[in-house]
Amino acid sequence: MGMNIGQILASRASLTGGKVGFINGDKHITFTEMNNRANAFAAYLQRQGLQSGDKIALLCKNNEDVVATFFGAAKIGVVTVVMNYRLQPQELDYIYSHSDAQLLIHDVAFQEIVDQLTVVSQAISHQSTPSLAEIYEEAAVEPVQHTSSFDPILMMYTSGTTGRPKGALISHNNLQAASIGLSHTIDWWEQDCFLMVAPFFHIGGFAPLITNVHTGATMVLMEDFHPVEAWKLIEKEKVTSSMTVPAMLAFLLQTYPMVKSDISSLRYITCGASAVPAPLILGCRQLGIPVQQVYGITEYTGAVSFWKPSQGEEKFDSMGKVVMQGTVQIKDLTTKNVLPIGAIGEIVLTGPQVFVGYYKNDEAYHTVVENNEFYTGDVGYLDPDGFLYVVDRVKDMIISGGENIYSAELELVLAQHEAVQEVAVVGRPDEKWGEVPVAYIVKKAESEVSGEDIVAHCKSKLASYKAVKDVVFVDTLPRNAVGKILKMQLKDLQNI
Repeated sequence: MGMNIGQILASRASLTGGKVGFINGDKHITFTEMNNRANAFAAYLQRQGLQSGDKIALLCKNNEDVVATFFGAAKIGVVTVVMNYRLQPQELDYIYSHSDAQLLIHDVAFQEIVDQLTVVSQAISHQSTPSLAEIYEEAAVEPVQHTSSFDPILMMYTSGTTGRPKGALISHNNLQAASIGLSHTIDWWEQDCFLMVAPFFHIGGFAPLITNVHTGATMVLMEDFHPVEAWKLIEKEKVTSSMTVPAMLAFLLQTYPMVKSDISSLRYITCGASAVPAPLILGCRQLGIPVQQVYGITEYTGAVSFWKPSQGEEKFDSMGKVVMQGTVQIKDLTTKNVLPIGAIGEIVLTGPQVFVGYYKNDEAYHTVVENNEFYTGDVGYLDPDGFLYVVDRVKDMIISGGENIYSAELELVLAQHEAVQEVAVVGRPDEKWGEVPVAYIVKKAESEVSGEDIVAHCKSKLASYKAVKDVVFVDTLPRNAVGKILKMQLKDLQNI
């Protein structure tokens, strides 16, 4: 026996059951109502013969069905596979098949996609027989737990920027630790009203779901992010906080002058998934909205570290300090020895947030986790005050003439050029140097700039060996479903 993450919904219902915990449009659901739905769903799964360790899959937007089905499944040890609805049917087919899920829960809106999947034998939506609505109406008691704290309970497939996505297994204990890491590192209270715009299929969306139930905060569920609607919801529901990605924050800033909502309730917006550009932080500050920067990784069950303004305004270019119960070390890429303060190496994490496996891929797991230490594949350093700076991905690092060149450093410099809208830097094999950096740039509308101009700008800011050796202008940069640039595709553009 051990801690069961499904039990926190039952505890929350016992403590503040009459409080509205979930708002979706005109639907207001109390914690007790949600716990009843979860229990009914758990009973349904048991009637279907599902047992602890079996899998179900979700193909849902940010709605109340995710909450009821996940917590219901968790109570009886059934693992939930959260699928990214932005993927193509063949990608979803692979994930569903690889995960060994026995049941698919999906929104009615995704029926067409589900019909294209070749591997689904049993699926439930609000239109199926029985429907989710009918299942929820069944009276059910609190199920008896037969789980261990370290059993997997959530499976999230990594974005697969290199090859097939891997199913990261996250345990009851991992989710509990992630919730404590969030709520004990940044201010997260029972009185909060949290706007859920980060998708549940992303750990940056799922960990806050657990934390909101844990703390007793109300969640406003937004199935489709639209910045104007988000501002209206913030005013209507007196939203206090939210978790976003930089692209969302940029849209919010652009649209605020059109809406001019009352945003006096907002205490902060958290932003992550990639580094938050300074203009976004400063733009929000002018509106009176503090932005907190989060560095997170699926395999660490979400947040690794936070920078918040109270830690020092001048540190906004850092990723802040590691979350409660987490520890970070910087290790040499070759020797794996711990490096001194200020030295750049691989970011290595420990703590109860470290995930427990990749499904059916022990080899991949043991290449990134040794002695409960998670080797992130990110390169960075710690400053004398303990602030973490993320420099690059190990695989994105370019070794030219024996020198380490960090693509992220180049991208930062190139993004400062007035004609550059977006930029990504990758390495290209070179007979003389081994590799040379190449910039892929999306120009701002109506701007005129040459490759020579870009190289000159680079050389004016950085040592010449770091400067890009070639510039390719493109209309768009390839991204995956959570907005990360797919550098492998850029390399393929020129058969690099």
